[in-house]
Amino acid sequence: MAETNTGEPDKSGPDPELRSLEDILDALSNVGDEGEDSEVSVEEVLTEVGTRSFAPIILVPSLILISPISGIFGLPTIGAIFILLITVQKLLGRPHVWMPGMIRRRKVTREKLGKAIDWLRRPCAWVDRQTHKRLTVLVSRPARLVTLLVICAICLIIPALEILPMVTSLFATAISFFAIALLARDGLFTLLGYIWLGCAGGAIWWLVSSGVGGW
Repeated sequence: MAETNTGEPDKSGPDPELRSLEDILDALSNVGDEGEDSEVSVEEVLTEVGTRSFAPIILVPSLILISPISGIFGLPTIGAIFILLITVQKLLGRPHVWMPGMIRRRKVTREKLGKAIDWLRRPCAWVDRQTHKRLTVLVSRPARLVTLLVICAICLIIPALEILPMVTSLFATAISFFAIALLARDGLFTLLGYIWLGCAGGAIWWLVSSGVGGW
């Protein structure tokens, strides 16, 4: 069961049993009205996931930013702002997520969201099979605080990287690893997040330095 920042089980939202990535994808697939032409708002996603489930709410936009629809101009920046707001509130110890109306009203078509969910099904199912409670020192309270601060730092970087196509997905993957670790209490995914972040940072540095040198 997802937990609040106080450590108590999350009992908010219509589906408080979001314990895995597939649970989250199933919840997202139920959001909004039927029909490919319909739209899904951030408000509806928050309602479905539950506003006290911080880890899933961090994970949802990071997964979307890994999917092909992350190529939509402006979406990585919006996703980064969304994740930053959630993470800061978690750090401040808020009991539930608050979002400004401007972000709550943002929408994406059900068709695009459905394609993203379908694309994520197989990798998420594989990840679910690998998660266990281990390396608990990396998901202890002090370690979680560090992880949340790192997520904030990544979110501040993502908007500047949007000019590089799909590169933001690399950093969104690191956030996803961290969110999975928080959700499943699996320190191995925290470690994977830091390793991935280091590799992504090195790759970006190489691309930028090579571009400057070539110029």
